[in-house]
Amino acid sequence: MPYRVDVTRADDGALDCLVELGALDVERSPDGGIAALMPDGVAPERVALALGVADLSISPAVGRDAGSVWTLSPRPTRIGRLRIVPAHAGPEPGALRLIDSAAFGTGLHPTTAMCLEAIEEALEPAPPGALLDVGTGSGVLALAALLMGVPQALGIDIDAEALRAAAENARLNALDRRLQLARCGPDAVAGTWPLVVANLLAAPLVELAPVLVRRVGHHGRLVLSGVPSSVEPDVERAYRHLGMQRVRAQSRAGWSALVLQASW
Repeated sequence: MPYRVDVTRADDGALDCLVELGALDVERSPDGGIAALMPDGVAPERVALALGVADLSISPAVGRDAGSVWTLSPRPTRIGRLRIVPAHAGPEPGALRLIDSAAFGTGLHPTTAMCLEAIEEALEPAPPGALLDVGTGSGVLALAALLMGVPQALGIDIDAEALRAAAENARLNALDRRLQLARCGPDAVAGTWPLVVANLLAAPLVELAPVLVRRVGHHGRLVLSGVPSSVEPDVERAYRHLGMQRVRAQSRAGWSALVLQASW
């Protein structure tokens, strides 16, 4: 697991040195210090020796997106035409603000990014009337869809803490009247949606295939991600067997996202 290094006094070459050592993230503080996230394969003693310092502070790294994305602090990111900014950055026209929470969905993970790109594509030429977000986490996918013109969305999750984070993000972006949240799985909701997104993992996506397909409306679209690229064909097969047709697939950093369309 990566660890955090804080150097209270660092010269101009320290940042480059940390990058050369394989730092996952580096930030310079206003007081002249430097913080970095180092991979566990680089011993702290090696860092201290390379920097030529003795006042090296070591602490556990904080993982984001379920510990799979390692950054020192939340940061702005752009995915397609959507800009995501940390809540503390203040309001920004057209941007989605997110609190720093343990809930999955900061926009930094490739599965989230691919889902957001697929949602943006599904909104052309006109946004669908509603969206169902299965495993909503921070609410990032549903909230992004609302910002991009979808009138209303339902986000469901079995994690109460995730739903609390999603509710706070909805209020922060003044979207709480358009986002409904529920603690349940897709089998506990009724009706169909023109656009359904589920950024989960391969095993639950295969297990939930029959119920997720039932949530997709007439010629509706289903966006799936959280799928390791090596098992993408297995996930696609489970949905094609139930009448879904492949629109496209995308892979990034070992993960895949599938866009499927109902044949009915």
